[in-house]
Amino acid sequence: MEDLLTKSYKTLNFKEKEVLEILKKTGAILKGHFLLTSGTHSDGYIQCARILQYPSYARKVLELIAEKVKHLDMEIVVGPALGGIIVAYELGRQLNKRAMFAERKDGIMQFRRGFVIKPGEKVLITEDVVTAGTSTMEVKKLVEEKGADVIGVACIVDRRNPEYNLIDIPLYSALKLNINTYVPEMCPLCKMGKPLENPGSRFI
Repeated sequence: MEDLLTKSYKTLNFKEKEVLEILKKTGAILKGHFLLTSGTHSDGYIQCARILQYPSYARKVLELIAEKVKHLDMEIVVGPALGGIIVAYELGRQLNKRAMFAERKDGIMQFRRGFVIKPGEKVLITEDVVTAGTSTMEVKKLVEEKGADVIGVACIVDRRNPEYNLIDIPLYSALKLNINTYVPEMCPLCKMGKPLENPGSRFI
């Protein structure tokens, strides 16, 4: 994983390198054997909660995203619980837009707590990390069921592999990182007998 981060570092601009340094400083880059939300395995995990516990870092990292999406015509930013909640709030604050979150109840993504999206409203989905886009597509489906339009996705870290796309939805990230992912039956870490960790919040 270290070699991949070093390779990624060489391709980053100054502001992106600042974001990577914040991830390192806050201990947000974890190494090990992880089960991701998508069901794939990985030797690295980005725990953005470790960044977002510091409001000053959250502001700084999301300023970079806000700059990239400020031209978009949107009324609402929506993040999936749990990882997208703070991202949605802080990005909404910076852009002066309504911010809300979707959450799972009985395994189904939905709006609760009085959150309402009206037909025709334009929505930016916000995430902490995008790997396969599983949560993103759940929120997209939910938003479109309300008759609203998804005009983009914003995240702190884009760690998608080339085979994953978001079906023509533009993605704006503070940082793009290349980190290994494996289908479970081909995972070398499983073959080595390394314990599998599940640090995510998909089933919370």
